[in-house]
Amino acid sequence: MSEKFHTELDRLKQDTAEMVQFARDMLSESVNALIGQDSAKALQVVSKKKHIREVTTALEDRTYQLIALYQPMAKDMRVIACTLKMITAAERIGRYGKDIANMVKHLQDQPDFAQPLPIPHMAEQVLGMIDDAITAFETENLEAIKDFSSRDDTVDALWHSIFRETLTFMMENPKTITRSTYSIMVARYLERSGDHACKMAENIHYMVTGERIEIK
Repeated sequence: MSEKFHTELDRLKQDTAEMVQFARDMLSESVNALIGQDSAKALQVVSKKKHIREVTTALEDRTYQLIALYQPMAKDMRVIACTLKMITAAERIGRYGKDIANMVKHLQDQPDFAQPLPIPHMAEQVLGMIDDAITAFETENLEAIKDFSSRDDTVDALWHSIFRETLTFMMENPKTITRSTYSIMVARYLERSGDHACKMAENIHYMVTGERIEIK
């Protein structure tokens, strides 16, 4: 395979990692905007939707061009396949960030809960998984993603805990129904983002080893 191909592939891989980081930051900023009831920050996140869509299209086109021009095989083809999956996951994570940011305006005047939900902790867990997926993708060192199964269990447990708590809040105080409903949606989007991090990890493992795994 030509030196030009590998130079272009390395550049594509780096640009894809940067896109995942961009989507990850959208998710992080949206949660911060929600917690701080920061409408200006929420609008900034929403405004990034167009950019992430444009980057998705551009990266996908570059990936398809590499396949058409060089017809890669073996490890190189696994890198390209993984890259496409990373692009798709990043776009969806960014979309969840946008969706969470859109909720901020609906919660401005809603009464608070009697006690805070562990949404910041859940977000921290998910963002850490995305960070480690990026590291593993860039370095091809699988150490950072070896414990994703247990970390995903933690995220799932937080999702179920938040769901149960919000149901309790709604039953005890119907005035919290709006905030509870949106909180359930936020927790669900975070849980789905954690699932996308796991899918990224599965594809990275295949890219590096040629062996398929399933993170449950």
